[in-house]
Amino acid sequence: MGDAAGQTHQVPESVDVMQIMKAIPHRYPFLLLDRMEEIKAAESAVGIKNVTVNEPFFQGHFPARPVMPGVLIVEAMAQTAATLVVLTLGEAFEGKLVYFMTVENAKFRRPVGPGDQLRIHVSKERARGTVWRFRGVAKVEGVTVAEASFSAMIVD
Repeated sequence: MGDAAGQTHQVPESVDVMQIMKAIPHRYPFLLLDRMEEIKAAESAVGIKNVTVNEPFFQGHFPARPVMPGVLIVEAMAQTAATLVVLTLGEAFEGKLVYFMTVENAKFRRPVGPGDQLRIHVSKERARGTVWRFRGVAKVEGVTVAEASFSAMIVD
């Protein structure tokens, strides 16, 4: 078997939440993806998060004006990227952990709240062995609400 970045498998163009949960270990209340679309193996994908008033973080952030925490938007970017990596590398990598190594140039452009649909565009900047670097841009109705560059490592 070659290095992790060199392995690619045939991937579907879109996956549902059940396939996402097969790929990454996150679960409620921390699974922040509902589906993924526009998947291009080893390159890019769009994660979708339907933000509802029932999200547990809205109880405290903030009761009078619900706002999705920016760090959770970045986490949704990471979950989208992690799912893309596992789909790209295949079944041998299902359920492995993907740890953040860096988050850089994070910018939050407007609040995200109940009723919004986050479309999380991630694209690979590079992959070396088990370390992958991505650029993420989160949009609501085509308008950028957050962006960041980040890297992560796949571990057993």
